[in-house]
Amino acid sequence: MHRWLAPTRIAFAVLSSVALGFAGYHAATGVVGVVNYFNYFTNLSNMAAVVVLLLGGWAGLTGRRPVPGVVRGGVVLCMTITGIFYGLGLASYPEAVMIPWVGHVLQQLMPAVVLADWLADPPERRIRPVQAAGWMAFPLLYLAYTMVRGYLIDWYPYPFLDPALPNGYCRVAGASFLMTGAFVLVGAALLRAGNALADRRAARSGAAPTGRRAHARPA
Repeated sequence: MHRWLAPTRIAFAVLSSVALGFAGYHAATGVVGVVNYFNYFTNLSNMAAVVVLLLGGWAGLTGRRPVPGVVRGGVVLCMTITGIFYGLGLASYPEAVMIPWVGHVLQQLMPAVVLADWLADPPERRIRPVQAAGWMAFPLLYLAYTMVRGYLIDWYPYPFLDPALPNGYCRVAGASFLMTGAFVLVGAALLRAGNALADRRAARSGAAPTGRRAHARPA
């Protein structure tokens, strides 16, 4: 791992933590509330990214085992989708929900940082598609939880999930289908890129290939 990567990870984890702290205070003293603060996908994804970056930075500084690639991949997927959906529409979400500079850090900067970290330091070994399929667990559970909770308390974190708006559940179903498709496509791209970069690094270091390609080379 590059020497600069470990302290860089820790620095960005601290920055994200500060932004999350400001967002939490803003929510607690504003219209959102503390409980609802923990129901935004952006906040949850960034919290996971902070943990992964801190553990990855600590591993780099101490020589301990790195965060498993399959775990990092799930966080990278959630953060990348956060950045994509912010660019596609959430940028126009009312500023009362998020302090502007905090929004830029959590929804633009950190998704780019986490994605760059994945490309700069790919997983140590290839990730199998069946393992990557587990990356969908959190987004799907989050969607189900959000819809059930929203129905019970009449509050939804994002307008495209609110059935009270025009076209109701038909629009929500369409948005959910598109989001699921986006997760699958982006996850497949991250898996392909991570595995390709892992193979390239293994080839440079002379390490034995792992996964499916280990059986593809002649003895």
